[in-house]
Amino acid sequence: MTYVETLFSLEGTVAVVTGGAGGLPMDLAIGLAKAGAAVCLWGRGTAHPMDAAAAFVRGEAGPGAGRVEALTVDTGDAEACIRAIADTEGLVGPPGLLVNGVGGNRGKSAFVDLDEKVFADVLSLNLLAGLVTPTRAFARYWIERKIAGSVINMSSMTSYKPLSGVWAYDAAKAGVLNLTEGLAKELAPHGIRVNGIAPGFFIGNQNKALLIDEKTGGLTARGCAIIARTPFARFGDKDELRGAVIYLASGKASGFVTGVTIPIDGGYLVDNI
Repeated sequence: MTYVETLFSLEGTVAVVTGGAGGLPMDLAIGLAKAGAAVCLWGRGTAHPMDAAAAFVRGEAGPGAGRVEALTVDTGDAEACIRAIADTEGLVGPPGLLVNGVGGNRGKSAFVDLDEKVFADVLSLNLLAGLVTPTRAFARYWIERKIAGSVINMSSMTSYKPLSGVWAYDAAKAGVLNLTEGLAKELAPHGIRVNGIAPGFFIGNQNKALLIDEKTGGLTARGCAIIARTPFARFGDKDELRGAVIYLASGKASGFVTGVTIPIDGGYLVDNI
């Protein structure tokens, strides 16, 4: 292997990617598999079947990639997470990497009109199912077996700057950033690293209609506003996300890195006048 391959190869790594039937987590899983990791996708399978998600990732990763499997798991259920770790071990081996990809938002409103139940549901999705519950299960598993595991959390631009009208999502993603730092300190004595990525604006199935006008192929008003505040003046590319995740997943390349969240945003957070 070349020096670069030695630094960034994930051969021998077993990764779990939660929210694994979602567009962004699947993109990350493709990158991990291409780098040689064995990947197990976890997801509820309600909107998209997990077997289909695994087949898609296998196809995109191509020949020579790591093995890709999938399990139907509700990561908001602590006992389900414990069972799924054991099932993952049986499928692809003892997992040493957790990528917390569960998350999302529901609706948008003025603060005075927010629905408190929806607010609580979004917090639970992003903070409990999206981080706390699966990470606790993995931390206990790793500590018990003396495995120097690694967690990569899914932060957001809203962790730093609130976006208008998505109050619960703003609060939840700010919490992800805070918990990433707190867990890094807590778990460091066990050799467990906890980091995150904060994606800027990438075009995916969920947001394409918000950013691209289907009739003209040009940017929508929202798309124009985002580009105007992004110094690189473009949306991100999938490989730019995958590269950051592969770096954080590699113990050789980032073994002394913990508590860090990397913005991948084309300069969005440093935009000024």
